[in-house]
Amino acid sequence: MTSQAQRAELQNKIWKIANEVRGSVDGWDFKHFVLGTLFYRFISENFTDYIEAGDASVNYAKFNDADIPEEVLGYGRV
Repeated sequence: MTSQAQRAELQNKIWKIANEVRGSVDGWDFKHFVLGTLFYRFISENFTDYIEAGDASVNYAKFNDADIPEEVLGYGRV
């Protein structure tokens, strides 16, 4: 099987799966779910890099919740 035929078969399978997942939701509305999910993935993958800003001494994943200022969490003291 040529790579073009494999690509076409893979594309057909992906479309079939997407249509099954979409179900009865209109394609136009479904794109909002998909684009939102892709945007969330992009943000989550790049958030750590942004916070650490290339500084090897900063390890965001190992921060304690207690180290995060209340102003950042959005529920400061009144």
